[in-house]
Amino acid sequence: MQIIKNSNIDFIKNSKFTVFLSSALILASIFSLIINDGPKLSIDFNGGTLIAVNYTKPVNINDLRLKLKNVNIGRRNFDFSSAEIKHFGDKSSIALRIANIENEPEDFSSKLIETLKSAYPNAYPKNKNDFILSIGKVSPKVGSELSGKAIMAVIYAISLILIYISLRFEFVFAVGAIAAIAHDVIITLGMFSILGYEISLPVIAAFLTIVGYSLNDTIVIFDRIRENIKILRTSPILETVNRSINESLSRTIVTSLTTFFVVLILYFFGGEVIHYFSFALIVGVLVGTYSSIFVASLIVVYMQPKT
Repeated sequence: MQIIKNSNIDFIKNSKFTVFLSSALILASIFSLIINDGPKLSIDFNGGTLIAVNYTKPVNINDLRLKLKNVNIGRRNFDFSSAEIKHFGDKSSIALRIANIENEPEDFSSKLIETLKSAYPNAYPKNKNDFILSIGKVSPKVGSELSGKAIMAVIYAISLILIYISLRFEFVFAVGAIAAIAHDVIITLGMFSILGYEISLPVIAAFLTIVGYSLNDTIVIFDRIRENIKILRTSPILETVNRSINESLSRTIVTSLTTFFVVLILYFFGGEVIHYFSFALIVGVLVGTYSSIFVASLIVVYMQPKT
């Protein structure tokens, strides 16, 4: 299936605009990360407690914050009014995230659940199992280990990609592919920082998926460039790259649109659990498609010997 046939778009001609656009997005992302002291990490990495409960009636978040302003647990008073409290699914379901507490009282989670129960006794389900949806707890040590492993997973993925592209194509192509991947990851991470979204383990999985998706799209274009370099030996590299992008443009659009529609449906109808995961993929698909054409290919043009 070809959406665009016999296209002859000069993608490299407007490289000044695309360089400016990419630079602006990257700088905005880095600036946001700096002023926010890095990405906002979930309890998966910082440690803490996550409790999800379901009432029989809608609950007002601001009213619940007032009820959690002074909570006595283990003869200690806690103020949970500034904790992350949000709806998920519908207005009757509440998720409460609390950062790690030093010298946490015994049975902290169960006592906090009792507090949530007493906050709205008329909205408490008859069956206790219908009230407690999930209880999660991560210690700071485990969170630190997970953070380190997540960083290493991304580094290993990028390193193996560099080796693979260098062997299959040339080192110049590997540089272009890595630059496109770094471009996609930084901008997606910046979007999370600007919007105040948390980075959790599922989001890390989404970032690795973005790396794979961006690479897949880039390799298709690179493969066509390599073939055309052999066929069009006397043509300037700029013309060869432009022709290669145009020849693979229809395939790129079809792949990107089908993937985009799937993750868009997941974003709107997949529920709170995969909300941030699908958002990361939406940004990654859009930016990844853009970078395959305007970042990776552009680097190949400028790093190839002009003959």
